[in-house]
Amino acid sequence: MPGDSTELAALADLLEARAAGGNRVVAAIAGAPGSGKSTLADKLVGKLNARQPGLAAVLPMDGFHYDDLYLVPAGLRPRKGAPMTFDVGGLYHTLKRLRARDEAEVAVPVFDRKIEIARAGARLIPKETPVIVVEGNWLLLKQAPWDRLRPMFDLTVMVEVPEHVLRARLRGRWERLGLSEAEIVEKLEENDLPNGRWVRDGSIRADRVIRNG
Repeated sequence: MPGDSTELAALADLLEARAAGGNRVVAAIAGAPGSGKSTLADKLVGKLNARQPGLAAVLPMDGFHYDDLYLVPAGLRPRKGAPMTFDVGGLYHTLKRLRARDEAEVAVPVFDRKIEIARAGARLIPKETPVIVVEGNWLLLKQAPWDRLRPMFDLTVMVEVPEHVLRARLRGRWERLGLSEAEIVEKLEENDLPNGRWVRDGSIRADRVIRNG
């Protein structure tokens, strides 16, 4: 679990307080592949919803992956997960819709890792939900076009993990999905770990840092 129960409770308290009176609050949780940002986001939203049902929802950045129908002919399939393989404009406009709160609900995509496909309209976020927790690698990247996301976030969190821990976690992830040793090495050395360094060195300073591992 990223961070301890005290850190999780503190984040939940902060978001709940900012959402008092029904205000919409959007928090960004960023980190390298394998850092545990998705786990943190899910646990944070679970904690908030245990306090008050419908208080929070997760928006995963991975739902905005470009499809392989584009990535393969573009020569980008081996780098899937890098910044240029995401529809950042789609994410930006989804965040604008969520902040506007002028629709009954907003449908958002969710990435299915088992089949490497983003499922469109897989989750509905109601207008009444005050806390949105966005999680993804590149949310705090300080380069265009990702830097246009920053004004959308009321709170930013970075999950930091040593590289040797990331390597072990990511290897375990790919082993569980049945990849061969050669495929695992290629993913780690040519994509996952370079992306992790990019997140570490290329992101803005977050409001809060959680060290996990």
